[in-house]
Amino acid sequence: MTKRGRWAQHPELLLERSRNGVVRASDLESLEMSSRTIYTRCLPGGPWQRLLPGIILLHNNEPTAGQLVTAGLLHGGADAVLTGTEACLRHGLRRASMPPDTGLHLLIPHDRKIRSTGFVTMERTIRLPSPVVRDGVPLAPLIRATTDAVRRLGDAEQVEAILIESVQNGGCHPKSLLHELDHGSLRGTAVPRRLLTGWVDLRSMAESRAKMLGQRLPAPPSHWNAAIYDRQGRYIGRPDALWVDVGLVWEIDSFEFHFRKADYARTVDRNTRYAAAGLVVVQTLPSRLRDDPDGVLADLTAAHRMAASRPRPDIHLTSAA
Repeated sequence: MTKRGRWAQHPELLLERSRNGVVRASDLESLEMSSRTIYTRCLPGGPWQRLLPGIILLHNNEPTAGQLVTAGLLHGGADAVLTGTEACLRHGLRRASMPPDTGLHLLIPHDRKIRSTGFVTMERTIRLPSPVVRDGVPLAPLIRATTDAVRRLGDAEQVEAILIESVQNGGCHPKSLLHELDHGSLRGTAVPRRLLTGWVDLRSMAESRAKMLGQRLPAPPSHWNAAIYDRQGRYIGRPDALWVDVGLVWEIDSFEFHFRKADYARTVDRNTRYAAAGLVVVQTLPSRLRDDPDGVLADLTAAHRMAASRPRPDIHLTSAA
């Protein structure tokens, strides 16, 4: 009679030892399952499948994205951090802005020697970031995940699409992304560095001109780049300039109008939130700051007068939530 281990009498132990249906072969062996039995069950037509060396999926259907991530993290071991495009998606960036499947990219401590294999690229680094944990998955912060993604791409349009998405929808500043590129590996950074340098210069010049112009107003802005919330603590926006006493906001639409390929959905959503909150909005193109400063001043003065004639909107600079 064939001797069978604890797993045969208690099959529920298999799932208990797994994460998301994914388990190390060594954990199965601890349940008195022989390696021969494990890998026999992973043969074509068998009930399981081998995802990575020593990593088993306890069914033979197509693995989900979550199961692939679990397998990659088990392969990477303790302190492994997911980065690149999959991490960007898990931070909330849109799939439409990501390139076709590039596999998984994981960061591991520099002193750990684990090879890339299958769909997983392992990168040893002396700059292992503190992870942001989402749904139990340790992610590189979005700035690091973005730069790790773009420096592995050779297509300039794909690089631009990810950077735009990170700035517009992820809230990353081009200067922060450029700083991250400067402190990491230089391989593959020429294209993203060129794009980001141009965007930083564009934004810096626009902000500088706007602040100089604001000082010429009878009532200069009370705040710059301050996050505003409604009475319930819901986020409204972070305008370039704000007159909090009258509820006037000023947006220098550098990014939205510079990124011709990106849609304007976030700009529309932002302005809808401003309108719903009762705020008066002035939008200015960077080129107009340079070419028609007196006209911009006239627009702001008129908008301030109109905002002051209405009841002040119930807005706050800190969330009540």
